This record gives sequence, structure tokens and C-alpha cells, in this order.
Amino acid sequence: MPDDAAGRLRTEGGEPAVEFLSVGDESAPAAVSAVLGLAEGAPACVRRRRFLLDGKPVMLAASYLDAVLVAGTPIAEPDSGPGGIHARLAELGYGPVRFREEVRSRMPSPEEADRLGPAAGNPVVLVRRTAFAADGRAVEVAEMVLDASAYVLEYEFDAP
Repeated sequence: MPDDAAGRLRTEGGEPAVEFLSVGDESAPAAVSAVLGLAEGAPACVRRRRFLLDGKPVMLAASYLDAVLVAGTPIAEPDSGPGGIHARLAELGYGPVRFREEVRSRMPSPEEADRLGPAAGNPVVLVRRTAFAADGRAVEVAEMVLDASAYVLEYEFDAP
């Protein structure tokens, strides 16, 4: 999730923090590979983070990008630099100009429950955000698992 997620958490009165977990090439889930236009088994650069509020984990996030596109750039490093990966994509000529989100809720997997620690019986919200460049190419798929008790999802948009 973009850095503004920490800002939204801050407005709720807590102290946000982002814990960098890892970055590296790995196989992406089939649905993510399809969105990114990657061949089966092609590597994706995966950036994993955990967001905390007052020291309590509230979100897990993984960003998937075409490993060939971002190889040798700061996107493939722990510190992607000022402006984050979207600024680095813009430097490559693929800055996001449009986003699409899919939102689902469900019970956490055992691994998610272990890493987030939601109260027993508490659901999570899964947000899959796809970032598109001006040419229509999907350049990032971010999958975020949110502790449902820590977030209010608010959307505003113009009527057609």
C-alpha cells in the first residue's frame, strides 16, 4: 500500500510504522502473473512490508512487479528512494496514471493470523491494487491484507 496508508492510520490517533520485510525475485501467484503479463514461472520482483499502529501489526503488503523491468533499479533494493516505487517507475517511463482496486473480506489464513495477530474471529480485508502506466500496461500489483478492526475503507468518486 502506498505510504499514505501510514498517514491515514496517523489520523486515527495512533503512531504508524512500516516494517520492511524483504525484496527479491520469486514466482508470483498465477492471477498476479496474468495481470502483469508475465509468462508462467517468470520472476516477479516482490517487495514485502508490514504496517504497524502503536507497535501492533495491522497490515501485510506485497508489491509485485515485472522483475525484468525493474532489475538493477532501486525498486529491487530495500530502499527504493524518495517517492517510493511509483517515482522509480516514472523514471523508467512507466509511472502509474490509473489504479484499480478489488476489495474482499475473509477470515485470515493461519500465516496471516500469525503475522497480524488479529483477535480470534476477526476477519481481514484483502485489497488488490493494480497500477497502470499511460500505455495501459499493468506495472504493479499490490496485495494488502488488513486487520479489519484497524481500518475504515473510504472511497469517493464522481457520478457518471
